[in-house]
Amino acid sequence: MSQTVQNKNRPLGSDLSSDQLEQAISKADIRVLLMTLYHLTADQRWLSPPYCPKLDRKLIANEEAGLAPHLIEEIQRAAVDALSSGSSRPEITDPGNTQMQKMMSHCLGENVPEEYAPMMREEMGFSSRYQNASSSKNPAAFFTEPVLIVGAGASGIALAAGLQKSGIPFIILEKNSEAGGTWFNNIYPGCGVDTPSHAYSFSFGQRHNWSRYFSPQREIQDYLVRKTDELKIRPHIHFDTKVTSMDWLETKQLWSIKAVSGGTEKQFLATAVVSAIGQLNAPSVPSIPGREQFSGKIFHSAEWPENLDLTGKSVSVIGTGASAMQIVPTIAPDVKALNIYQRSAQWARPVPRYHDPIEEEAQWLLDTIPFYAAWFRFTMLWRYGDGLLPTLRKDPDWPHPEISVNRHNDKHRQELTEHIRNELNGDEELIKKCLPTYPPYGKRILLDNGWYGALRRDHVTLISDPVQEISPSGIMTADGKSRPADIIVFATGFHVTQMAARLNVTGRDALKLQDAWAPDNPRAYLGITVPSFPNFFCMQGPNTGLGHGGSAIFQAECQARYIIDCLQQMADEQIMSVDVKPSVHDAYISDVDEAHENLIWTHQGMSTYYRNSSNRVVSVMPWRLVDYWQMTRRANLSNYRLTR
Repeated sequence: MSQTVQNKNRPLGSDLSSDQLEQAISKADIRVLLMTLYHLTADQRWLSPPYCPKLDRKLIANEEAGLAPHLIEEIQRAAVDALSSGSSRPEITDPGNTQMQKMMSHCLGENVPEEYAPMMREEMGFSSRYQNASSSKNPAAFFTEPVLIVGAGASGIALAAGLQKSGIPFIILEKNSEAGGTWFNNIYPGCGVDTPSHAYSFSFGQRHNWSRYFSPQREIQDYLVRKTDELKIRPHIHFDTKVTSMDWLETKQLWSIKAVSGGTEKQFLATAVVSAIGQLNAPSVPSIPGREQFSGKIFHSAEWPENLDLTGKSVSVIGTGASAMQIVPTIAPDVKALNIYQRSAQWARPVPRYHDPIEEEAQWLLDTIPFYAAWFRFTMLWRYGDGLLPTLRKDPDWPHPEISVNRHNDKHRQELTEHIRNELNGDEELIKKCLPTYPPYGKRILLDNGWYGALRRDHVTLISDPVQEISPSGIMTADGKSRPADIIVFATGFHVTQMAARLNVTGRDALKLQDAWAPDNPRAYLGITVPSFPNFFCMQGPNTGLGHGGSAIFQAECQARYIIDCLQQMADEQIMSVDVKPSVHDAYISDVDEAHENLIWTHQGMSTYYRNSSNRVVSVMPWRLVDYWQMTRRANLSNYRLTR
């Protein structure tokens, strides 16, 4: 008879028989289970040979970690014993920086530099991200007007959570009827995250029961909505409220914000304003002649009509970027004909197990076993983190700069080329259309979740001739061919360079942000603050996008901490406004540009939305995640002009 596991001091979430516990543990990622064992027991043998996981760079690594079956069985048995023992508390909660570095390196099978230890301790909840959040004074007494956040997406929620913890009053203006930001707007078929779900989540109150390793839009939207309720942020949100202007009042040292809600103009005063609208917010639709005369449905992918039935329809998709690569494989089985209009070929990285569900036993481990979810999150953050960036640096002596930028990059090109050839099964005409002519990772990293398989279908056609005109019944290309369409989808990206300037912001001396950034050159110190715009902050601002991997939510939390630290110091020192010094701002921008000159995104002969019309990189950052984390850890007010 199996014995039921009862642990009153540290409940496992539900009573399990020993057989059930063993079954759940058998589904564990061994590298993660080893770290959990060490927390529970403090037994150094779990960080020593022969229990050494092998290096595995796949985004979703093999759970057996390269260990022999008898070692796996021994680790699993030890975990069952430890979890059944009734121990009142783990032996180790926060390992500290030195031991953390040792644990990370052992877990991954590679050396992890010690500089990552404090960052990952925060990300995994072992130490506080807001260690400077407590003030010697009551911040609510200082902030006679609240901090106003524009946008209730992931960034706005991250900032609101920190402000709530710090006792700083705030409100959020959200143009939509619900929280979620881009995940509320984008409901197109196949929409989902291209960062592993356990990395694309907040470090606080982490959700562990994602249905898949890469979750669909609906789950992410539900997650963000749930966070607004769990964190008690919802009462601070004004939904269906669109900002029309923001003006700095120098005499009052306050912002005046105008917004429209239900056809009525409203006015707000704020001590500080924060743009949390991000970069991928304003759909970009190309000006193609005849667009207005099309008789069928025509729309941008970010404006997908609800309950649209594609069954038996002839659908045309213009664009082959990230959205198209999710839409096409999803709708291909249902439509009558699918024409895809490509401006340039894209590199797409294969991700085995992209669609794999997370099994029930694995969900139980993530929800219940102490420290398991934290270390699982670490493995995902690391594999999709800084490892790629060194391979994206230009080698000035590399003999083939037209196709790659260094030896590692060329190896990636060969691997991705082989993947394309294998997927397209010898169709040389299609292979020629699909093989890019620029170095891999020179544009946004795309994931192959069935894209090439969809292109092989008989009723799917990839068209590389430029679109010339839209007629009432279809699309004509430059070669004179006309193809019928019932529905046209623009998967053509967003107006990335506008960012916060779309909010009609006017700062000190009547300077408009759109003029400061004209014509399409957004710049901000740390991607957060702009000279002559006091108490104005950006989240996901210029040069903070992630071109080499990582999580936008990680970026949001770094920026939230920096902004809150600024505000906290203002309250402590009775500072009415902070305005970044032009010299500090300009020196930072110079550093950004200089760093980018050595990276793939400034490669000649390549177009990407990362760059503006002058070919300056304005979207992504050149730094490692750990560099940006360190830069935003504490606000140095000596970099700012202060009004006391």
